[in-house]
Amino acid sequence: MSQRRRREAPMPASTAGLLRFFEDSRAGISINPVYLVLSTIVFVAISLAIRYLFPVA
Repeated sequence: MSQRRRREAPMPASTAGLLRFFEDSRAGISINPVYLVLSTIVFVAISLAIRYLFPVA
């Protein structure tokens, strides 16, 4: 058994080993979850402020 094989986590038992999941995929934009949650809260707060401060008839 190679050195690389010993460091890997065991494979999940699914469909006779046809599926493989990797946690280190880096395709696309990487955003810190804290910034994502904070920006969502700010967006909701601004939306509510606009709705209640400037009501439409």
